[in-house]
Amino acid sequence: MTHRIVVLGAGYAGANAAGRLAKRLHPADTEITLVNADPEFVERVRMHQLAVGQDLKVRRLSDVFAGTGVQVRVARVAAVDVERGIVHTDGGDIAYDTLVYALGSAASGVPQHALDIAGKQSAQRLRARLDDLGAGAAVLVVGGGLTGIEAVTEIAEARPDLDVSLAVRGDLGSWLSEKAQAHLRQAFDRLGITVHEGVDVARVEKTCAITATGREIPAQVTVWTAGFAVHPIAAATTLEVSETGQIVVDDSMRSVSHPDVYAIGDAALAPGASGSPLRMSCASGVPTAHQAADAIVARLTGGQVPKNKIGYNGQCISLGRNDAVMQWVTPDDRPKPSALTGKAAVRLKEFICKAAAWSVSHPTVMLPSRRRRVGVASAVHETAL
Repeated sequence: MTHRIVVLGAGYAGANAAGRLAKRLHPADTEITLVNADPEFVERVRMHQLAVGQDLKVRRLSDVFAGTGVQVRVARVAAVDVERGIVHTDGGDIAYDTLVYALGSAASGVPQHALDIAGKQSAQRLRARLDDLGAGAAVLVVGGGLTGIEAVTEIAEARPDLDVSLAVRGDLGSWLSEKAQAHLRQAFDRLGITVHEGVDVARVEKTCAITATGREIPAQVTVWTAGFAVHPIAAATTLEVSETGQIVVDDSMRSVSHPDVYAIGDAALAPGASGSPLRMSCASGVPTAHQAADAIVARLTGGQVPKNKIGYNGQCISLGRNDAVMQWVTPDDRPKPSALTGKAAVRLKEFICKAAAWSVSHPTVMLPSRRRRVGVASAVHETAL
């Protein structure tokens, strides 16, 4: 009997999981369906580049997975019935035996007059708005995390004729090492970016942002990067989810409440090897995808479930096209004193981004060629739990 595996979402996590499963499971025993609302893979870590007018490589999912055995369904997920094992989409229902939930996250709390860059369509809207701005217009980016820093530096570099500023609640780059913070401030000075520190933006108007203290910061365009939230579909099911709406999973990325469901990437409240929850990022998405895929293969074929070895090495932050910071971190994501900066960091950051996209574009390359047959699931060795 064919075992039906459905993967929801074709971002870094979902696409990697689908490809890895296709490479390691025999097509005579399994049917793998990848469901995604967009027909193309969206290189989300480059949305700030798309927003300032740079064109990104088009990767159609039908081309990426051609010949792999993965069936691509372009559809929008409406709901998941985890008791009956059915995914409801705008293109019809899909039944599953194993579900890999990778719907990811989106910008949250975006005010009416603000724009975001959490996805392709929103980045394109910002691109069109920036194109309409004349010299001297004010652009404000709200949020001092990785997305905010990359967005504001990209805009300032691409449009030096604009008055670009960043509003952060605390201090700029406060989570970074002293070396990285110093380089960050140098880059902001060089790009002419004004930093509003210790500022909480309460609301956004058409021509300004207003802080909690009533101060007005001029802005013809406000870009909101101050929060991300997971898709609400999981919270509407009987799956055990966290307060953030993320699916609670064990070391193998398996739902603690529904053993036929796995969650990966931003959608999962997942532990790393240290036991600490992984942060929402591409750096978490790909490893959790590999962990879940390998656990599924092991359980279906009577193999050994791999131990959770997920940890971090660094946080890479682009500062436009010509500068960057690579902050080295401990496996549990605490900053080390050392950091790579400048051109060397640019090259490393670009290598990492290209490698992540390459892993999606070549889903069945550089993995063991043997496709295992589905066997007795009870023979599995649960070494990870």
